[in-house]
Amino acid sequence: MAESVYKVIEIVGTSTDSWEKAAKAAIDRASKSLDDLRVAEVVQLDVQLDDGKIEAYRAKLKVSFKYRDD
Repeated sequence: MAESVYKVIEIVGTSTDSWEKAAKAAIDRASKSLDDLRVAEVVQLDVQLDDGKIEAYRAKLKVSFKYRDD
């Protein structure tokens, strides 16, 4: 097997419904501009509050993608 190199970045997705939808939003958007996504790891979950009420769910992910052989 040939050697491969991957880059890891952090992205944050948001949703007014759930952390799962926030993570999916992040991956869906990242996949539009990054090729060959390999692994996504949820590293942090939090909520955005407004006047003591949950306004949005946020999921921070580490995403890896393979460098292209150009």
